[in-house]
Amino acid sequence: MSLKAAIYCRLSEEDKNKQHETDDSGSIQNQKSMLIQYAAKQGWEIYDLYSDDDYTGADRQRPEFNRLLEDAQKKRFDIILCKTQSRFTRELELVEKYIHGLFPVWGIRFVSIVDNADTANKGNKKSRQINGLVNEWYLEDLSENIRSVLTSRRLNGLHIGAFAPYGYKKDPVCRGHLIIDEEAAAVVREIFSLFAQGCGKTAIARMLNDKGIPNPTEYKRLHGMRYQQPKSKNSTLWKYYTISAMLTNEMYIGNMVQGRYGSISYKTKQNKPRPKSEWYIVEHTHEPVIDRQLWDRVQALTALKAKPFSTGTIGLFAKKARCACCGYTMRSSKSHGNYYLKCPNYHIAKDACCGSFIAVNRLEQQVVNEWNKLSAKYLDLDKLAQIITPCGNDTQKKTQLLRESAVYEKKSAEYSKAVRDLYLDKTKGLISENDYFEMSKEFTAERDRFQQLCINTQKMAAAIEEKTAAESNRSLIGQYAQIDHLTREAVEILIDHISVGRRIPGTRDVPIEIHWNF
Repeated sequence: MSLKAAIYCRLSEEDKNKQHETDDSGSIQNQKSMLIQYAAKQGWEIYDLYSDDDYTGADRQRPEFNRLLEDAQKKRFDIILCKTQSRFTRELELVEKYIHGLFPVWGIRFVSIVDNADTANKGNKKSRQINGLVNEWYLEDLSENIRSVLTSRRLNGLHIGAFAPYGYKKDPVCRGHLIIDEEAAAVVREIFSLFAQGCGKTAIARMLNDKGIPNPTEYKRLHGMRYQQPKSKNSTLWKYYTISAMLTNEMYIGNMVQGRYGSISYKTKQNKPRPKSEWYIVEHTHEPVIDRQLWDRVQALTALKAKPFSTGTIGLFAKKARCACCGYTMRSSKSHGNYYLKCPNYHIAKDACCGSFIAVNRLEQQVVNEWNKLSAKYLDLDKLAQIITPCGNDTQKKTQLLRESAVYEKKSAEYSKAVRDLYLDKTKGLISENDYFEMSKEFTAERDRFQQLCINTQKMAAAIEEKTAAESNRSLIGQYAQIDHLTREAVEILIDHISVGRRIPGTRDVPIEIHWNF
């Protein structure tokens, strides 16, 4: 019975020879041809071909890559065949996890032709690890180079985003330049004018929805432009937050504003907000949609309406209460001296939301009653006092462990650099291959030893921190064993969020679901 082989191909660069986006590139076709011929010579039966075009080796969301792993786990084939190990992944972590970890457990053999990686040959495991290390360095260097190029383009006022802001489109003649999209720009001007005339942001959203004007995402979708896939319900409707962000966006007065978000690491696509001081703002890079006089008037009105956050009843559940129907954060309002929470989506369009609504004092009483029931049932204050112990020694121990961890990390980095320098010496012919393997073996062993020491000390420090946090939590909970009213501080400590439903017809009861922090 012949062995079954799964062929995996990947290309990270766009191929100019593709006739259609759905076609495989020439490079992918060449990889397939090479691998099919190799499999035939070995007498292997081809189970399936897995092909990811235009994906990087650090992208863990590659669709065919993940399908390959699922089929490997189900043991549907015996061998994974690639052109090179880097086609499978450029991450050393995934090399260790799959090629050296899970594949042997699943009974899967990994073979790459060009760099002679073969898990059936135990002698070349170190070679595969070195390949993984070199690929990891390649990713890091590539990330730094790309970051440097993008920073330079941002500083020069060139637009580098995947999507042009609503009201603009990318200039087909001059790369990095924006030109006005008149149809969308007319809507932007209307929004600024309505706000300058005294209309509120929710009222403006309602007007646009009543007119049937598609929101920015839907507009781009309808016009065949690139757009970011919406994550929420009612994604075609204008909302308060869209209007609010638009009214303070300097892009509309001709200033290029970029870098609001920055990536966490080159290994992930996750971004985090950056402080405004780190944004890249270059003035007068493109034609403005809004004239300066109207812009200044709108900014003055925005500043006037931006009242400081109240610490009284209005702000008691700020950002904590969510609509059970659509998931949006509920907003506070005042009527006849009483404060209420309501879902903002209820007013932006007909049938946008069921309209969750509750009085703040009623919600407060429900939360107080529920908390007191829970604390009476589960809190044993005498036992709590015994559990909470001074943690001064723990703090000192944690500090010492973190110092040791830093030393181990530095040593590990030094040995990593030594392995890297050694590899460069081998490629330059300064040392023989045998000397390289002997010396790299020693350096790698020392690097791994210090890495493990670093991990162990960090785990011990984390355990102490977790213990300290737990003791702090118990102490805080003890302060709120029985309460008769809520403060903002208590809400922050006790509650993650509250889901508020629609009032039950024929009653005054509003269903709520409290998600506690403990």
